Amino acid sequence: MRSTHSQRLENFLGTQKINTISHSMRNWYGNPIALGCVPGSVWATRGGDFIGHCDAGQAGSIQDRTEDIVRRYVRQARARMSRMRVHHGTCYAGFASLSDLIAEATAGKRREFFFRKTGAGSTIGATDSLWRVGALPPAGAAASAAPGGIAPTDATTGAFPFTNPTGGDTQHFVMAATACDIAGDNLMLYDRIFAVAKTMNSTATEAVTGVPTRYQNTVAGSVDSAENNFLFPECGTVLPATAHNWTVCLYTDQAGGASTLPSVAGNSANAAERLDLPLSSSWFAPLVAGDTGIQQLDQMQASALIASGTIDFVIGHPLAWMTHPLANALFIADGINTAFNLVRIFDDAALAFLIPQVASTTSNNYTGSFTTVAG
Repeated sequence: MRSTHSQRLENFLGTQKINTISHSMRNWYGNPIALGCVPGSVWATRGGDFIGHCDAGQAGSIQDRTEDIVRRYVRQARARMSRMRVHHGTCYAGFASLSDLIAEATAGKRREFFFRKTGAGSTIGATDSLWRVGALPPAGAAASAAPGGIAPTDATTGAFPFTNPTGGDTQHFVMAATACDIAGDNLMLYDRIFAVAKTMNSTATEAVTGVPTRYQNTVAGSVDSAENNFLFPECGTVLPATAHNWTVCLYTDQAGGASTLPSVAGNSANAAERLDLPLSSSWFAPLVAGDTGIQQLDQMQASALIASGTIDFVIGHPLAWMTHPLANALFIADGINTAFNLVRIFDDAALAFLIPQVASTTSNNYTGSFTTVAG
């Protein structure tokens, strides 16, 4: 797939947003991640490049497009769907056609999920988690202790509760409308598939026996492949001022092979809700060269005694980027006419948000909703 028309993409999202996402993807090891806010089919790739075609940016920005979409939704949401332009090559995963999608949505298979989160605020350029903060959904639960850990589901405190589709239907993302009270922050929507609490004040190796229940297929390219699964140490409470590395951490890679996580530096006095990773990686721990995902975590170890605080090792699966170029403005992530094209939301998914490379040290607010349809 060819590189995206860079000027159109910058005109639409703005140079700052493009640079932030590009930097966040610079060391990414997995497959491209969809930009859910860009018309066409644009993907952020490893190395920080963008591929696919951008059907916007010739004249208007994301703000112009968002305002237009909102006006049309206010007039008549259902009419908007029936008039929606469909670009060549669109694949209606789980639906025979756009008409079938509309029919399913109006037959009671449409679901709305609302959120309101207040970030903790940490370090500019770091990545913060919105899992353990409120208020909607409520603050998420800490992970269970090793060796078992927990494989979160929609029933886990902190996740968006929903009823799984029946009759062989699958659930798919249609759109999101999100806002932030600061310009510059991105949201990463991901499925939180596993978490385990690290025993603190210990340098001993610690086995992990629990495994995720989603995205575990070792066949490359399968819809539930372990490719793109990523690992991060999530700080629940502030850490003491102790230099430390996460080292001799073992994992099973996307193909089922045994691997050792490259040693990665934690942060002395790391803030609560900040991922305990250096700014150079920000939102994911590095894997062995050539690996494109982590199927499961097998062992944890810290290089130094960390006297207090809490750390959960979390495995997630990225779904899409959502951007906020302006403060206090609603922006649409289109799940039909973008690369985030009706992506599947698996049964029992524990959907959550990260803020890769936060733009401010303040406690910012994130609000909005997203919509799925089963078919």
